[in-house]
Amino acid sequence: MSPSHYERAQALAKMALALMTERQVAPTPDNFALFYAYVSGDNPAVARVMGELIAERCTLTPQLLAELRERFFSNSRTEAAVDHIGSEISDAVTNVLSRIKTAQRDAVAYGRTLSAASGELDDATSVEGLQKLVGGLLTATRTMEARTQSLEVELQRSSLEVNELKTKLDDVRRESLIDPLTGIYNRKAFDADLTEAMKQARDTAEPLTLLMCDIDHFKAFNDRWGHTTGDQVLKLVAGCLSENVKGRDTAARYGGEEFAVILRNTALVDAVRLANQIRQFVERKRLVKKSTGDILGTISISIGAAQLGPADTAISLIQRADHCLYAAKDAGRNCVISEAKARIGDDIAAA
Repeated sequence: MSPSHYERAQALAKMALALMTERQVAPTPDNFALFYAYVSGDNPAVARVMGELIAERCTLTPQLLAELRERFFSNSRTEAAVDHIGSEISDAVTNVLSRIKTAQRDAVAYGRTLSAASGELDDATSVEGLQKLVGGLLTATRTMEARTQSLEVELQRSSLEVNELKTKLDDVRRESLIDPLTGIYNRKAFDADLTEAMKQARDTAEPLTLLMCDIDHFKAFNDRWGHTTGDQVLKLVAGCLSENVKGRDTAARYGGEEFAVILRNTALVDAVRLANQIRQFVERKRLVKKSTGDILGTISISIGAAQLGPADTAISLIQRADHCLYAAKDAGRNCVISEAKARIGDDIAAA
């Protein structure tokens, strides 16, 4: 590291620690990584979200910090886990290849022994000579059998080990697509599914509609009842989405208190019907704080709906659905707003 880079890193570290002290955040390595990413500005997403929280003087609870780390750094941990398992698989395969090469050398040596014995057999003229020759062949054959059996056991063991590692790798990959708090798909899975769904919709000429959903007044709810209760609300909404979305469709946590639903082979009018069903399903849920028995009331969500258009990219479709969502917020919340037409910029009307 050059002197200038070292001095910058040192200055940023001091700034991060000072800010953590000011906000009464425990100086753990995980928290330091989050604050260092914020003060350095190297991660724009961290800088934006942390900047908003700090500007609003929000209480940076351990639960909130853990969620932020999971949100911004979970991919790094997943990549590290994948690399570790991949290394173990590589080691196992290398070991198998080494054993196979040894077995090949043994087979060649055994073949030479047989060839030599064939020549000696032609020259053998006495019973004693034949017995010695046969004894040597038996010894070589038994040695070869033992090595073959050892190789078979080793290959079976290695096969089991590789299968176990592949299972672990599949589990890590699945976990990397799941939001740890709500148990539904995360943003990474949403992005991949939306790309695939758009391609399928265009290949089959079937409609595709995107819903963007946001919990109404969630920040105020969090401030009043705390982040732990807020987490339960996020889980509740995720559960409502899961219960109302078909298996071929995708419900995901888009970020914070915002969710997204990809509806395959679903026209806008049918998507709006389902969105209202989801909205009413959430509204009927009565919230009770288990630890105290306090009745927290009900929550509501606002939903925007946009249908895939011929010229849409994933970004433009999300933007139009988001535009409808903000229109739903402006319309008083707890409602569904769909686009009147399939192009951004056209009039937005309540569905």
